[in-house]
Amino acid sequence: MARMTPPLAPARLDGRRVLLTQSEVFMGPVLREVLARQGAEVIADPRALDTPDAAAAVVAEAGPIDALVAHLAVPAPTTPVDAVDEAEWRAVFAHMVDPLPRLLRAVLPAWRARGGGCFLVMGSASALRGIKRTSSYAAARGAQLAWVQAAGAELGASGVQVNAIAQNFVDNPTYFPASLQALPAFQARLAREVPLGRLVTGEEDAAFAAYLLSDAAACFVGQVFPLSGGWAVR
Repeated sequence: MARMTPPLAPARLDGRRVLLTQSEVFMGPVLREVLARQGAEVIADPRALDTPDAAAAVVAEAGPIDALVAHLAVPAPTTPVDAVDEAEWRAVFAHMVDPLPRLLRAVLPAWRARGGGCFLVMGSASALRGIKRTSSYAAARGAQLAWVQAAGAELGASGVQVNAIAQNFVDNPTYFPASLQALPAFQARLAREVPLGRLVTGEEDAAFAAYLLSDAAACFVGQVFPLSGGWAVR
């Protein structure tokens, strides 16, 4: 008789210290709740990281951590592509792209010394499909995903995992507030564009993040996982 492979243990995070950035917006509150429910000690920091020294300060104040959820968000501008000015472009990149290498530099020495750590970027599927009037935002989200792939490929053999969730059509107050969800035009768009036929719940998204931070996902490096109810699948 063939030997049966034992099932994977649940995606528990018991005993792990996880730093969550920009914890009060976007997916922050539900991530904090779900990761804690799975056993993690969540160090939730609400500050934006758009200044050169902010990322290192947040990591230093957190103390030793096993994982970092680079959760970075700004309200998405809806500027026509030919009207995007220097200020908008620089501000979006300063909030969502520039913090990534700074955060990684801050955690990497300790993770290399101990032989591992998890760096998860909460990104956007807006980088995977063209959306009108989102050029600055989509470009920044695309830069996040390209950085994840390169950093993950470089660090994977050292035990440091760098991955990303590229999400869209996930229930959250920053990009899909209740006022938007209530509009008939939005409901029609949801039915037309999202194969799932509904928004992905915040709990579903956060549960997937918890899985990617767990031992069950130790094989993933430099991966970008679309999570959009099928919207990003062509």
